[in-house]
Amino acid sequence: MNEQVKTAQEKMEKCLKSLEHELSTVRAGRANPGVLDKVVVDYYGTPTPVQQMAAISVSEARTLVIQPWDATQLKAIEKAILNSDIGITPTNDGKVLRLSFPQPTEERRKELVKQIKKYGEEAKVTVRNIRRDALDKLKTMKKNSEITEDDMKDIEKDIQKVTDKFCDNVDATIADKEKEIMSI
Repeated sequence: MNEQVKTAQEKMEKCLKSLEHELSTVRAGRANPGVLDKVVVDYYGTPTPVQQMAAISVSEARTLVIQPWDATQLKAIEKAILNSDIGITPTNDGKVLRLSFPQPTEERRKELVKQIKKYGEEAKVTVRNIRRDALDKLKTMKKNSEITEDDMKDIEKDIQKVTDKFCDNVDATIADKEKEIMSI
């Protein structure tokens, strides 16, 4: 496989991984520790992710339990969760925080589906931009007589195949997440 195709494929894989990570933070009604990925606590003046300060576990299908390793930080973690955009108020029993995920309404599920489809479109645009950059590089190489016209056409076809494959992967990932959200 040509170096340009490999480079483009690696970048597209990173894009897909990024999309999967972004989708894991979407609150779909099930207890998912991924929703806390963006929550940062001020730990003695240092912004620290919740995952580095507490054990996070799923006790029931709709309940997350957050048990801080340093009990004095319980209030700080609670405050950070309240200030975040998760939209769930934690319950504090003095030792652990519990996040109970309510059943999303039909309207809310449709909003979530719109949101994930937007993420999917953004990912596809990124994949296409990677393809465009790779093709621009090929044209430059052709102009500088580094590759022949035939080589350029073959590499363009390979890049297009990789692009199509990743666009299909994005669609499949979005469809899976949509099914998960709508089946709750």
